[in-house]
Amino acid sequence: MKRREVIRLLGGAAAMPVLVPLAARAQPPAMPVIGVLYPNTPDSFATRVTALRQGLRDAGFIEGENVTLDFRSAYNDNEKLPALAVELVRRRVSVIVAGAIPAAQAAKAATSSIPIVFQAASDPVELGLVTSLNRPGGNITGVTRQSVEIVSKRLALLREMVPSVGRFGVLLNPTAPAAQSQSQDLQRAAETLGLELKILQASTAQEIEAAFATLAELRLGALLIGVSGFFNSQSERLANLALRHAVPASHQLREFADAGGLMSYASSLNDSWRQVGVYAGRILKGEKPGDLPVEQPVKFELVINLKTAKAIGLDVPAQVLALADEVIE
Repeated sequence: MKRREVIRLLGGAAAMPVLVPLAARAQPPAMPVIGVLYPNTPDSFATRVTALRQGLRDAGFIEGENVTLDFRSAYNDNEKLPALAVELVRRRVSVIVAGAIPAAQAAKAATSSIPIVFQAASDPVELGLVTSLNRPGGNITGVTRQSVEIVSKRLALLREMVPSVGRFGVLLNPTAPAAQSQSQDLQRAAETLGLELKILQASTAQEIEAAFATLAELRLGALLIGVSGFFNSQSERLANLALRHAVPASHQLREFADAGGLMSYASSLNDSWRQVGVYAGRILKGEKPGDLPVEQPVKFELVINLKTAKAIGLDVPAQVLALADEVIE
């Protein structure tokens, strides 16, 4: 072949488009995935998910557009949580959101590198999740509602609601992380208030039914329902049983009062979950969880169901009614 033909062929080859395999072409960045680990059922967790999504939106993340949520539910069986946490770690999610202390403990045991944002009802320092509230350290931070810390205050409010009652029942979940500390705090508060307490235990729906039967047999005049993620998922059942047995009862969630329970006192669970979403979004933007202080509630709300009070023949004292942030009539 002549030299002139060779040059022409090489020039033509240089002008031809280069075909790049599809797999080698530039791909858009992968959408970050937030793994959401929680102990209760999807139905009972639905309103928390709404608040979580709102927090993510506040931080600039919208599910399906620039972030993906991957849910793992233990269906009220905390023994499933460690394996579910490992699943999320193996998937290499960007952040793990942990609903309640048992989920946070499972997530922390599963990874020391993936950021974790928890929602907790009690002191995360005491439970070993973080080293301090202001500087959590490591790969974990979150929000505490201080529900366990105010359990004595709830007992005092219930006493003010029924000042003539001297024997109270306390329903505790023995599998809850803070069950022992709640029992101790309540016993001390009862001594100060001059009350006699009977501790009832339940960790299943059947045991809740049995506890209310015992409450009636012992003729206990009021019931304080302890802090437990399981009890949160059973707030409607608890409200119905309290109404059926005509017992003045206090729960930490306002859903209990909405469903017919007498009263609730706590910080807003939905506000906590919105803040969890904000923190998850901030971490996706590059902030370190160990530098984000654990958020604490600034307000606790007392909700009284006046309709229920009338149904069980209870006159709500004026001084208690004056303290209510909301009255359901």
